[in-house]
Amino acid sequence: MKKAVFIDRDGTILKEPADEQIDSLQKFAFVPGTIGGLRSIVGLGYELVMVSNQDGLGTRAFPYEDFLPFQELMLKTLEGEGVVFDNILIDKSFPEDNAPTRKPGTGMLGAYMDGSYDLASCIVIGDRDTDMELARNLGAKGFRIGDLSWEEVAEAVRAGSRQVVLRRTTRETDVSVTLDLDSKGPGGIDTGLHFFDHMLEQIPHHGGVSLAINCKGDLQVDEHHTMEDVGIALGEALLQALGDRKGLERYGFALPMDDCNALVLIDLGGRSDFFWDVKFTREYIGDTPTEMFRHFFKSLSSSARCNLRIEASGDNNHHLAESVFKAFARALRQAVRRNVFDNSLPSSKGCL
Repeated sequence: MKKAVFIDRDGTILKEPADEQIDSLQKFAFVPGTIGGLRSIVGLGYELVMVSNQDGLGTRAFPYEDFLPFQELMLKTLEGEGVVFDNILIDKSFPEDNAPTRKPGTGMLGAYMDGSYDLASCIVIGDRDTDMELARNLGAKGFRIGDLSWEEVAEAVRAGSRQVVLRRTTRETDVSVTLDLDSKGPGGIDTGLHFFDHMLEQIPHHGGVSLAINCKGDLQVDEHHTMEDVGIALGEALLQALGDRKGLERYGFALPMDDCNALVLIDLGGRSDFFWDVKFTREYIGDTPTEMFRHFFKSLSSSARCNLRIEASGDNNHHLAESVFKAFARALRQAVRRNVFDNSLPSSKGCL
């Protein structure tokens, strides 16, 4: 489904002068941070829609038509920075008209309420109570300029764009994963295998991501299905969260830990390959079979469609496993990093 960011104009993009009329170039100014904020949410898959009541910068004495040259200047300036609106909706009524098209009413947005837009994933950015009421009426998220800076709003929009909630259920396991590549929010990991949980906790801690995993598996049979299916589900969540991969770093990392050293190379380029060279000397660490670490990462690599190479050596098996997970987390942290001002794909082919 499609999604959109509905953006107010007056007081949100353009500063409102004391007399609420931009009738000269001396009064024309952007709200601080607007251009950078808008530029950083371009390419996240949202349509940009300007939604404004005209009476912010237009009155009966200074009608909307007289304001149009300044709006065109605003649009041309933003276009020069790569910000182009997909639609511009201006309601030309006044408060006393009680028109159904006036914000916070949704009459102006009928075309976006036909079922083709995921309104819960849409966003309203404005500076007034009416803008936040519009968000509630749409069932969308609302961010208020003034309470938040444009930088904070843009960061919140970006944070939600690479978040995935996924559930994978089979006759052997029931796995749920919540992954956010741009957040360090609270998580929680419970697979029924305590040492495996301890290793998985290294991923959000050292990867700079938010991760929650819950798995109910047939541990009465053995640990295989649980570790395999957690790897598959986590890989699927990663694949979805990466989105179109524009601006992605793509690659990453090596890490020493006490007596061990680990090398993890990752390529999030959409092609799966896997190499493993880690030799454990114990069958179990805690309640977790060491042979299953290889299978966990191989399952993750296959479902995430990434090239993953893991090598590690050392004497202490606990440290050996932990160095692998920490190095993987650091590699992931580097590879998922995104330049929000770069809409190119990290490939000479032009596609991934």
